[in-house]
Amino acid sequence: MNQDRLLIYGAAFAIMGLSNAVIPILPELESLYKVDFGGFSSSLLFSAYFLGALATMLPFGILADRFGNLRFIGFGVVLTAISGLAILLSENLWILLISRFIEGSACGAFFPAAFATLSKSKDPRRYIGEFTFLFNAGLAAGALLSGLLAETYLKGAIFIFTFMAFLLTIFLILRHRELIYPPNIEKSGALPDSLVNLYRDSYKEITELLSHSNSGIWLSSFLLNGVIGVLIAYYPDYSLNTLTKTQLGSSIASLYVCAMITSLLVGYFRVKEKTLIRIGVIFSILGALFAIKYPFLGFSSLGGGSGIAAVGLALAAAKINADRGLVMGLFNTTIYAGLSLAPIIAGIFTGFLSYEKLFIANGCILAGALVLKE
Repeated sequence: MNQDRLLIYGAAFAIMGLSNAVIPILPELESLYKVDFGGFSSSLLFSAYFLGALATMLPFGILADRFGNLRFIGFGVVLTAISGLAILLSENLWILLISRFIEGSACGAFFPAAFATLSKSKDPRRYIGEFTFLFNAGLAAGALLSGLLAETYLKGAIFIFTFMAFLLTIFLILRHRELIYPPNIEKSGALPDSLVNLYRDSYKEITELLSHSNSGIWLSSFLLNGVIGVLIAYYPDYSLNTLTKTQLGSSIASLYVCAMITSLLVGYFRVKEKTLIRIGVIFSILGALFAIKYPFLGFSSLGGGSGIAAVGLALAAAKINADRGLVMGLFNTTIYAGLSLAPIIAGIFTGFLSYEKLFIANGCILAGALVLKE
């Protein structure tokens, strides 16, 4: 395995692990920071990370095309280490929220560059499958370790993944020459005179990417990840008196374990992207509904389905004829738009809808992805 893939795989595990280490302990963090906004406070703590990713995913994807993917992969790792340390040491709510936003920005720097690098490889289907496997492994480990360690050390999982991010930062320091002088920058032509010109040049490409012929990819990605975001954001409060932290962490972890398995397996099968997406969406709908009464079964089905659909959507996006960083930036923007905005929108309805009704509506909305023609 070459050094770029080693860095990408390790960073995916650490970045995703840290992002999910907060989820099972959301109610405890609310209590720790003396927050009392009802269920909506969980949404704020959950969504701050995804709002950071949403705000930066597309701009960083555009910049990665011009300034080098490795630089933005490294930038994401460094921001993750810094934000993790702040979350670990701070006892101030606003610092926690800002740190979660920065942590999301780290993800915004990392993912478009990582996807673009892998999509240019000799075997993108296999490597994207492995990459999806590892970032789901990180998500699973973050949720599981957080639940297991919560009783002994509330931020134990946060410490573990922050430490991993610092180890990756040391690895980056050893490769500082490649970060300063990326080997492929000179081949891509002269850099734009200014960032204004850079984004002006990208505006037309973005408009074309958002055209009707590609709209099914973006909308399906948004709906799929919106369902996941709502369920994960509100399940800690929904299950507060019925599940232990270990049970909650295990149930959420099952989502990512199943996504790991399915995303890795589909990378070795020659199935059309559209078929993968439809199969994945069907299993995700069933999982979103099952989770209401059977958390482990529901999260497992949701994870397995999302793993299948995620690979299909990534492969479909990779086939679009445009700059890879821009395409993958837009693709990942739709992912984090769903994860960040859907829980906030759902929070508006928590005042007069029970969690059960909210979760039912959540699954039914995802069914809309099945009627998309493109």
